[in-house]
Amino acid sequence: MRRAHLRWLATGLFAATLVAEVGAVVLSWGLKPRWDTLLYVVFSGAMTGAGALIASRQPRNPIGWLLCAIGVENALAGDLAQGYGLRAAVTGWPAGTVVEWIATSSWLPQGIALVLTFVLFPDGRLLRRRWLIVVGVAAAGVALAAPGWSFAPGTGSEFVAGVNPYAVAALPTGAMFSIGMTLLAAAMVASVVPLVVRFRRSNGVERQQVKWVALAAAVSVVVLPVGAVLWDRAPVVRVAIALALAALPISMCVAILRYRLYDIDLVISRTVAYSALTVVLAGTYAVAVVLIGAAVGRSSAWATAGATLAVAAAFGPARRRLQDAVDRRFNRARFDALDQMSRFLEDLRAGRASPEDVERVLREALGVEDLEVRLSLPGTGLAVDVSGAPVVDDPGADGREQWPIRHAGTTLGTVVAPADLAQRGSLVPKVLDAGALAVEVARLRVGLRRQLEEVEASRARIVAAADDERRRIERDLHDGAQQRLVSIGLALRHAQHALGTAVDPDVSLTLDDAVAEISVAIDELRQLAGGLRPAQLDAGLAPALRDLARRVPLPVEVDVSADRFPIDIETAAYFCACEGLTNAVKHANATKVVLRTRSRDNGLVVSVVDDGIGGAAARNGSGLTGLSDRVAARGGTLTIDSSEGCGTTLVAEFPCVS
Repeated sequence: MRRAHLRWLATGLFAATLVAEVGAVVLSWGLKPRWDTLLYVVFSGAMTGAGALIASRQPRNPIGWLLCAIGVENALAGDLAQGYGLRAAVTGWPAGTVVEWIATSSWLPQGIALVLTFVLFPDGRLLRRRWLIVVGVAAAGVALAAPGWSFAPGTGSEFVAGVNPYAVAALPTGAMFSIGMTLLAAAMVASVVPLVVRFRRSNGVERQQVKWVALAAAVSVVVLPVGAVLWDRAPVVRVAIALALAALPISMCVAILRYRLYDIDLVISRTVAYSALTVVLAGTYAVAVVLIGAAVGRSSAWATAGATLAVAAAFGPARRRLQDAVDRRFNRARFDALDQMSRFLEDLRAGRASPEDVERVLREALGVEDLEVRLSLPGTGLAVDVSGAPVVDDPGADGREQWPIRHAGTTLGTVVAPADLAQRGSLVPKVLDAGALAVEVARLRVGLRRQLEEVEASRARIVAAADDERRRIERDLHDGAQQRLVSIGLALRHAQHALGTAVDPDVSLTLDDAVAEISVAIDELRQLAGGLRPAQLDAGLAPALRDLARRVPLPVEVDVSADRFPIDIETAAYFCACEGLTNAVKHANATKVVLRTRSRDNGLVVSVVDDGIGGAAARNGSGLTGLSDRVAARGGTLTIDSSEGCGTTLVAEFPCVS
C-alpha cells in the first residue's frame, strides 16, 4: 500500500475515533459522572491521535498502528458501547445488555497491545525474538482474565441493573481473573526490561527516546496494577489510569517523531524533584501537626497554622536541595553546566576571572569547541567578538545556528555554534541565562574600550592636525614675514654701522629700538602659531560667514543668525563652513550653495547644502575627518548626507552654548 494511502488510513482511524467518542458523549451524558464521560474521550483521542501521527510519518513502524488500534477499540467497544448500553437501559433499545456486557470487558485486550508496544519501541523491531514470550504471557493473562471478569457475578456493579446477566457461577472466575491479571501485570513489568536494555546499550537520540517512554511506562506500571486492584474500592484510580494511559502514547509520539526530544531530561528532573518535594512537605506537615497537636491539642487551629508555616518555611530550601540532588542523578549535563557558570560568576565578582572568559566557559559548559560569542554594541548595531574585533554575522553560511543572549529585556548578543547544539533542548537557554550577567559586563567593557580607542584616535588626529597646521604657519612665517623682518633688522644694523660714531646718539638709540621692536614682532609671530583664530570672527560669526561667502567663486545663499556664541564654538562653526564651501568648490562641481546657522535648544546648528555630484565621505586623512574631530572636541555631532547625484548636506550641531 502506498504511503499516501496509509496516511489517509491513519487519518480515517483518528476521525472514526472522534466520531465514536462524540457519539459516546451524547449517549452517556447525564447517565454517569461527567468526568468519566469526558476523561476517557481524552484517552482515546490521545491514543489514536498519537498513533495516527506516527503511522502517517513512519508507516512501517507498527507502534503507530498499535496505538491506533487501542484508541479505536476503546472508542468503539468501550465508550460508545457503554453509552449505548446506558441509554438502552433507559429507552429500551434492543441488545442493550449485550452491548453493555461487551463494553465492560473491552479494556482487557488493550493490555496485549501495550506490552507489544513496549517490546517494539522505538523502531518497531524486537531486540531478540525471545521477547515474544512476554507478549505470549500477556495474551495468556488476558485469555484467563477476560472470562474471569466477563462472567464473574461480582462485576454486577458495572451494569446499570446491578447484576451481570451473563454471570456463570460454576466458573472459578475469581481465580481466573486473579491469575490472568497476575500474568498480565508480570508481562507489563517484563516488557519494561527491553526498554532498560535499550537504554543501557544506546546513546544519543535513541537514549533520549527511551527516556521519554521509560518515564511514562514507569508511571503506567505503577498505576495500572494498583488501579486494577482498587477499581471498585477507590473510583479515583480510574482517573489515574486514564491519565497514565493518555500520557503513554503522547510520550511515544514525542520520542519517535523526535519533537523536543531532549526536553526529557528536564521533564524527568522536575517530575522526580517535585514528587520527592511533595513527599517531604507532606511528611513535614504530618510531623508538625502531631508535634504541635500534642502540645496544644490536635483539634486546635494552631496545629494546622503551625504545620502550614513549617511547610511554607521548608519549601524553598527543600526545593533547591532536592532539585540539585535530582539534577546530579538524572540531569547531570544541566547540573554540571549551571554549576560551572555559577562558579565562573563567583570568580568574576571576586576579581579572579575576566568577563571576556565567558566564551571559554560557555564552550566548556556546553561541550562545544566551535562556539563563538558575538556582542551587539549599543547604539551602533555593530557585532564584535569578546576581544572587540568586528565580525560578520552570517552563521547560516557555515551550517551553524545562533541563540540570542538576553538580560533585563535587552539583547546583548548571540552565541553562534553548530546546529546540533539544538538537540540539548532547554539546556542552551538555561546556560545562556546563567551567563548573561558576565556577557553584559564583557559587552560594556568592549564598548568602553572601543570608545576610548576612538577618543584616543580622535585626539591623536586633532593633535597631529594642529601640529601640522602650526608647523605650516611657522614655516610660512619663517620663510615669509619673519624672514622679511629679519632682513629689515639686518638692514637697520648695517645702516647704523655705516653711519659710524658721527651719528647723533638719539638716532642710534632710535635704530636700536627699531631693531628691538622687530625682534619682538618676530616672537609674537611665532606665538601666533600656537592659537590661531580667524581675525574675521572678531566682529562675530555672522559677519565672518558673510565675508567668507563673498570670497567663494560660486553663488552662496547666506542665512545666518546674528547671535553671539563662545569663541571656541564660533571658531569651530567657521571652519565647518569653510570645509563645506571648499568641498562644494573643489570636489562637488556645485552651481549653488546654501549656508545657514540657527540657534536651537540652547545650541548652534550650522548647515552647508550644495547641489553638486555628492559622494562626499569622511575618510582617513580627509578634511571632513579632521572636521568631524574638531566638532566632536566641542561636544557636537557632524552629519554628512551625500548620496551620489543628490548633492551634499553637511550639518554640525554644537550643544550647550549661550
